[in-house]
Amino acid sequence: MADDYSKVLLDESEMPTQWYNVIPDLPEPPPPPLHPGTHEPIGPDDLAPLFPMALIMQEVSTDSYIDIPGEVLDIYRLWRPTPLLRARRLEKALDTPARIFLKYEGGSPAGSHKPNTAVPQAFYNSQEGVTRLTTETGAGQWGSALAFATAQYGIECEVWQVRASYDQKPYRKTMMEIWGATVHPSPSNLTEAGRAVLAADPDSPGSLGIAISEAVEQAAPREDTRYALGSVLNHVLLHQTIIGEEALLQLAKVDETPDLLVGCTGGGSNFGGLSFPFLREKLAGRMNPTIRCVEPASCPSLTRGEYRYDFGDTGQLTPLVKMHTLGHTFVPDPIHAGGLRYHGMSPLISHIYELGLIEAESIHQTECFAAGLQFARSEGIVPAPEPTHAIAATIREALRCRESGEEKVILTALCGHGHLDLASYEQYLAGELVDYDYPEEKIAAAMAQVPVLS
Repeated sequence: MADDYSKVLLDESEMPTQWYNVIPDLPEPPPPPLHPGTHEPIGPDDLAPLFPMALIMQEVSTDSYIDIPGEVLDIYRLWRPTPLLRARRLEKALDTPARIFLKYEGGSPAGSHKPNTAVPQAFYNSQEGVTRLTTETGAGQWGSALAFATAQYGIECEVWQVRASYDQKPYRKTMMEIWGATVHPSPSNLTEAGRAVLAADPDSPGSLGIAISEAVEQAAPREDTRYALGSVLNHVLLHQTIIGEEALLQLAKVDETPDLLVGCTGGGSNFGGLSFPFLREKLAGRMNPTIRCVEPASCPSLTRGEYRYDFGDTGQLTPLVKMHTLGHTFVPDPIHAGGLRYHGMSPLISHIYELGLIEAESIHQTECFAAGLQFARSEGIVPAPEPTHAIAATIREALRCRESGEEKVILTALCGHGHLDLASYEQYLAGELVDYDYPEEKIAAAMAQVPVLS
């Protein structure tokens, strides 16, 4: 194909019909989750109060591919396949020989990649007779996606949104309510976990760890209710691999192979969804891209966290998982990339990082917003604050290519638009956005609460 392409599309018949499970292809399997009481590996029955059995079996699956149900594909077709964009105007603005590609997920109903897992989670719960789902959300992208998905299956949805984002992004709450969800700021007075946090700090900005505790507390005791998670766990990353599978097909159409793959990382779903199919190709010797995670400098779980067994939530209601963690009681500073404010990284991504198969860097939010602004003025799309981290890393690499003259192919995921994040851009444009230093004392205090296992 001529090199003047700017958008690479798949038709509906080319949309992948299977999710890819990277675990069987890894040199070593990831460490198992542990029961919070016994510290022994958990089994499927231990997770049954929280998840439907179909998702539990995907969580522990050793199959390389899992068929996407036809009902899920039917809903996916509302926005999938998604386009692969060539950022030609950004390349020109940077005067770089690098070729920059973006897999754009902002055309989904919720405006992000999150419905890729929200829809199958709602489907599998509906198949097992669940009538109510609880969840947490940071920036509101995941809560919006689950509200949309549960509306498709007539399931009640209750969301605990991290207080900092609840205040910063009020229209995310409105979007969730349009799709029928009930939304609470977290920490709240509705749960023991929330009340405990508010008793210690009435002005707590909240965290994903706190919101998870509240949602889990409300789900576990009820037979009609299950819990849904938007990132971190294996089955969530599995569902997101449709992103990378489509991107592989699209790059093949234009005879391109990435030299560098970049993704923003908070809990890991966007990054895993894009990167795992390419990691498969790398492990098989069919390509050799550098694969790079990018995280906030104020919440750098991969680059500064310890690889330890820790709880996924502040209230210690979840199993212990081995991951890069800043401590389950750590409350990150209220940066605008609310979807990246999580104390831990996906156990699977943490394991892959420990194997040396991927690398990571952290970037402050003012550099990220500057990159988002440059991207918007070049390409026209206003990115959500989360993917501006990947855009900033992409710009760094493209400028290095300008200095070296290297014609590198860079692939990243633009995982959502920023139309409901304009208040944060307004703050940046007014010069009011600040960077937060790495909070060593806060993290040291949180790490002191992490269990020490024999």
